[in-house]
Amino acid sequence: MNRYAVFLRGINVGGINIKMADLKTALAAQGFADVKTLLASGNVVLASAEDPAAVKQTFEKCLRDAFGYDAWVVVLTARRVSELVAACPYPADDKATHTYITLASDTAMLDELEAASAAFEGTQQKRLGPEALAWLAPAGGTLDSPFSKISSKARFKATTTTRNLRTLIKVRDAAPALA
Repeated sequence: MNRYAVFLRGINVGGINIKMADLKTALAAQGFADVKTLLASGNVVLASAEDPAAVKQTFEKCLRDAFGYDAWVVVLTARRVSELVAACPYPADDKATHTYITLASDTAMLDELEAASAAFEGTQQKRLGPEALAWLAPAGGTLDSPFSKISSKARFKATTTTRNLRTLIKVRDAAPALA
């Protein structure tokens, strides 16, 4: 069995409300093992014999069928989440800034997002790999940051999702604990 982290976009915000216990039950019924949800914000760790593309397809179909949620997810191996956390040059805890990592299922879309946001003066970002871009936002001003504004555009909805570094650390720590 392979260990995966799955990141959902837009769950439990904007009228898309799914109870984590119900999500866990629906995913287990699809054959995923050791399903664990984290933080009620669309973070799941699980085990599966399938490859990442098949996990993505099965997971998204499950969300559509069970919850009527036209979902998009990013699937990473537990090992890859650990590598991304280790590669992030920004602090997990800082009083002046918050560290975020935007994850993508489509490298070209992340390339576009990275290029567009690099044009903003004072942008601090670092590409961590083909599927991840770390960036900083001022404490208390995340939603007003130029990167946040551009990444929330509908164009990126189906292929990207953002988590703060503290959340990725929690996901990293939960994934190896799978049986």
